[in-house]
Amino acid sequence: MQVEVGSIVEGKVTGITKFGAFVELPDGKSGMVHISEVADVFVNDIADFLQQGQEVKVKVIQSGEDGKISLSIKKAVPRPAAPARRAPRPRDGEAAPRPQSRPAPKPKPQPKPPVFTGDPNLDWTPTKSDNAAFEDMLQKYKQTSEDKLSGFKRGQPSRRGYSKKK
Repeated sequence: MQVEVGSIVEGKVTGITKFGAFVELPDGKSGMVHISEVADVFVNDIADFLQQGQEVKVKVIQSGEDGKISLSIKKAVPRPAAPARRAPRPRDGEAAPRPQSRPAPKPKPQPKPPVFTGDPNLDWTPTKSDNAAFEDMLQKYKQTSEDKLSGFKRGQPSRRGYSKKK
């Protein structure tokens, strides 16, 4: 009997390794069941599912030109059907419940722009009537900075409470 890809056959486990199990097929050839093809659940130790000499049903997944045959146990057996979810029955006098749609997600609040808490006497925003170029704004900034610095050097108290020691 020739083993074809897609056919389900019975075989005997001849060897177990960390990564899978070797199964002898009816035609005398041997194939391997990878550990991921043993069961529908995660398999940590293959010895928990298979023993040497055990008869198993396998499905031929792939047959390579080099003679290697890939097998699967979990594809050979039909998958158990998931239990169907039933809608609750309406009580006496109640209408049957309608399927509910998910509520629309709430919009995420947008972050507020930072508030400038600096010197209230300074106006850094250009006005509509003031079409000053960048250089003019930079000059204004330099002048304001120099005024503040000269006031600090003279020993005047600053806004942060630091003053020049006498």
